[in-house]
Amino acid sequence: QVQLVESGGGLVQPGGSLRLSCAASGFTFSSYVMSWYRQAPGKERELVATIFSIGGSSNYADSVKGRFTISRDNAKNTVYLQMNSLKPEDTAVYYCKAASVVLAGRHYWGQGTQVTVSS
Repeated sequence: QVQLVESGGGLVQPGGSLRLSCAASGFTFSSYVMSWYRQAPGKERELVATIFSIGGSSNYADSVKGRFTISRDNAKNTVYLQMNSLKPEDTAVYYCKAASVVLAGRHYWGQGTQVTVSS
């Protein structure tokens, strides 16, 4: 069955770094656009970064540009989010999402991983 399993979250001090991973299985990973979203308490889920299936181009939310980097390894069916210069406002549950480039509306979500930025 389809699985997206996030890992790498945790507690980090402001200015620190974390690397999130999302391991995918059960679908053709290379045919899916992969994204990271986050949801802070009391707030709506927001798009953080997207990486496309062909060419590897990426987009970022303004709030993370220059600090976060999304990447993917199609051989390992894994997408990453390198987060540097973390701020308290980056505290949230981070989710990965897979969206098919072939089947409109076909998408999958992971279960989320908590990132807490605090001193």
